[in-house]
Formats: sequence, C-alpha cells, structure tokens
Amino acid sequence: MPSSIPVQDAVSDRLDRFMTALGSETRSYGPDAAMFIASAEATLRGGKRLRARFCHAGWRAVARFSARDAIETDALWDLCAALEIFQSAALVHDDLIDNSDTRRGVPAAHRSLEQQHRTLSWSGDAEPFGRAAAILLGDLLVAWSDDLLEQALTGLAQAPDVRREYARMRRDVTTGQFLDIAEESAWLVNPISEHADRALRVVSLKSARYSIEQPLLLGALLAGADESQQSALRSFGHPIGMAFQLRDDVLGVFGDQSVTGKPAGDDLREGKRTVLIAFTREQLDASARRLLDELLGDPTLTADQVSALQATIAQSGALARVEELIVSYAQEADRALSGARLDNAAVGELRDLARAATVRSA
Repeated sequence: MPSSIPVQDAVSDRLDRFMTALGSETRSYGPDAAMFIASAEATLRGGKRLRARFCHAGWRAVARFSARDAIETDALWDLCAALEIFQSAALVHDDLIDNSDTRRGVPAAHRSLEQQHRTLSWSGDAEPFGRAAAILLGDLLVAWSDDLLEQALTGLAQAPDVRREYARMRRDVTTGQFLDIAEESAWLVNPISEHADRALRVVSLKSARYSIEQPLLLGALLAGADESQQSALRSFGHPIGMAFQLRDDVLGVFGDQSVTGKPAGDDLREGKRTVLIAFTREQLDASARRLLDELLGDPTLTADQVSALQATIAQSGALARVEELIVSYAQEADRALSGARLDNAAVGELRDLARAATVRSA
C-alpha cells in the first residue's frame, strides 16, 4: 500500500508550514534578517528529496511489517523534513568549500548573498560578505534541522535511538567532508596504491552513510525496528550509498550540464581526488600522471582540456572499473533484502529507489 501522498509533496508541505511559523516568530528582526532567512528558505526548494524518501521507505518497511494499516504520522514528516534541511546546510557549506558558483542551475548560496550585498549597495567587498554570510546561513539551517528533529521526537519512546543515529550521521558527514578536502592536499605524500581506499573511505563517511544508510535507519528506528531489521537495512543502505556517490563522481566528470545543473567537468576543476581519479593514476605512466596532476584542480580548465582529461580517464579503464563497482555494490545491496523481516511492498520500493539512485543522469 503506497503512501497516500508523494513523499516529496508531503515534505515540501511540512517545510512550507515550518517556514510560515518561523516567519511569524522572526518578523520583528528587521529587513536584513528577513533577507537572510529568505536566503535560507530558498535553499530548501527543489532537489530530489532523496534522504526523505529513504527515511520514509525505512519507516514503511518496518511499520507495515508489523501493522499493515500503519499511518504516516506528523513525527515521520518532521523527521523527513529535518533531514532535508540538514542536507541544505551541507550543500551550502559544500559549495562554499568547493568554490562552486551554482547549485541546481541557480547561484550557490554564497554567490546569491554576495549579489544581495551589491543590490543593496552596501559598503565593503561583496565577495567575503557572501562567504561569511553563507557560513552563518549553513549554521542556521543546522539549527532548524535540530528544531524539527526535536519536534518529531517529543514524547516518543524511540527518541533516544533516533537521536543517537542522527547525531552519528552529523559526525560522520562532517568528518567525511574534512577527509574529502584533506585528500586534495594529502594525496602527494601517500602511496598511489592507497589512493583508491582513501577515496572509498571518504565516499563511505561523506555520502554512503549520510545519504542512504542513515536516513533508512532513522525512519526504521522511528517505527521501532528490531536488531535484525536494522541490520538488513544497514546492509542494504551502505552499498547503495557507495554506488550512489560513485555515480555522482562519474557525473561530476562526464555529466551533461543541462541535466546536472553544474558545469561539465566541474569535479576536475575543483581537483576532487575521487576513486575515478585514483584508478586513472594507477594506470598512467609517470609523464601522463604528472600532466593529469598539473591539470587537476585548475579552475581555468578549458572545454578542450576537460575533454582531454575525460578521454584519459576513459582510456585508462578507470571509468569501466567504477561502473563495475557500482554494479557490484547494487548487487550486494539487493542480496541484503532477501528474506529480511520487512514489508514486501516496501522492499519493492527500496529496490526502485536503489535503481533511481545508481542509474541516473543527474
């Protein structure tokens, strides 16, 4: 039995109501604060609602295994919305770290705030203002996420378990983000043979657990999942999360800007040390590897240089190896659901979500 309302619509409605309530509370803060809050609200629009969808699916897999007529509660939608707000916070900070100009085809938050500074004819340099304001904007979104989480857990026996997993998620993704930027500096002093494993560690912490595994677990814990159900969902969620991020890495190099909303080869200009790059470097001779390293991370790469790097990556066999990894992770996840004590219809939904997360163009 599917949800009576699409998850994306339910979450968007919950976010709208949350922002309406905030508007009433903050009306006395003045026009500058109103601009800041509106900028934060803008980050909540659009997106795939991936984490909310996996959270809902985890809840449904457990809740409807125990009771076929289980009804989605306000607590569930609060939790789903909290995840989406936290995702917005992560994206604001991620774009700032990566110096990304766009997000979902529109200016990234720090660029939008920079433009607000210019539009209002404020004094000083607009660019550092935009960056400083975006740091605070991301922090505000984290606070909003906590507000909704606590609202979701009010009076629930499952609150300690959900709160513990949510806290772990926050720690994991923050550490993973640090390891991601550290790898862009540390790769030179580490053996080439370790680069792929180091990149996979980043994938696990920054994306696999945060994007798929932990949202699944949060929904399941809200529904009162037992140990065997938690284990099955973790065993499914982590490999799907790995495949999801590896697909993202492929799109970051080979994606179509008109579909992804980000410039083609953006990860190459940002110098991301992904599994794709690690596999490529393993296969190159010293001179070709040196050329790759010189170009990687150059924000002024031309379209021709991006094309040349794409060709190098494909010809090295790295792209094929990553595609094989994606398939392997997807198969591992599928096996994890066999015989699991979960609602059959929800298991089908999980498999559909897994395909959507790993076989995509954006």
